[in-house]
Amino acid sequence: MKQQRHLFPISFMARLLHVSVSRFYDWLKRGMNKRLVQRNQQTILVKIAHEETKQSYGYIRLTKHLQAQGIKISTYAVRQIKKLNQLYCKRHKRFKRTTKSDHNRAIYANLLEQQFSMTKPNLAWSSDITYIWTAEGWLYLAAVKDLYTKQVVGYSLNERMTAQLVCNALTMAIRNQKPTKGLIVHSDRGSQYCSHEYRKILEKCDFQGSMSKRGDCYDNAPIESFWGILKNELVGIIATIKPEMKLKQILQNTLCYFIISEEFKRVWILKRQIK
Repeated sequence: MKQQRHLFPISFMARLLHVSVSRFYDWLKRGMNKRLVQRNQQTILVKIAHEETKQSYGYIRLTKHLQAQGIKISTYAVRQIKKLNQLYCKRHKRFKRTTKSDHNRAIYANLLEQQFSMTKPNLAWSSDITYIWTAEGWLYLAAVKDLYTKQVVGYSLNERMTAQLVCNALTMAIRNQKPTKGLIVHSDRGSQYCSHEYRKILEKCDFQGSMSKRGDCYDNAPIESFWGILKNELVGIIATIKPEMKLKQILQNTLCYFIISEEFKRVWILKRQIK
């Protein structure tokens, strides 16, 4: 608190550390060992960073967030501080069914068979629909992810889960990437992906449709994992978004990070170099 008092009010830091202001000033007169001073300073910084990141970062990611700001702190220290102060990540809890495979429409064979490693972009895409709970009700998001770059290349957001939702996401991906013929577009067996409108786009572009086996979420694992990351990012702000602000705030503040973020690209490049 002593070292940070030129940055933050004493009363603010006292509340974070659950100590009284009078106790702090009493300590100033008596002195304190350096190790305890450092830990208290780190605790304040971790708590502030925890709030800045909307309580969505785990200890590893939070450590990198702090280190990127020039703060010297170890992963172990962040982990201990989060544990001792009960700084838990918020998680999404609500469930909404998005896949309706109990229909009689034609389906595509599974061309990927859980083989998600690609040698270059635009060989195979993974697509899916997820739900987002807001104070105004359910919001549906369709996205298309490139299996090589691991980036979202197209998306669509709407209050209704229709065939047009997935068509819009696919159309955006095509417009952004301009893929060649033969591209594999994988999805689950949802009625939206079996619709005439969706199949028409695949046929027009000479793409290959591919679908997961019935009830097997691992067949579409790449985009399923993306949904988990995305929803953790959205927790904390989603309930406050007003109807007229939904599209702009959600996509610009969060989803676009996964599409154009330089940080995301650096992480992806590093992972491929390690492999």
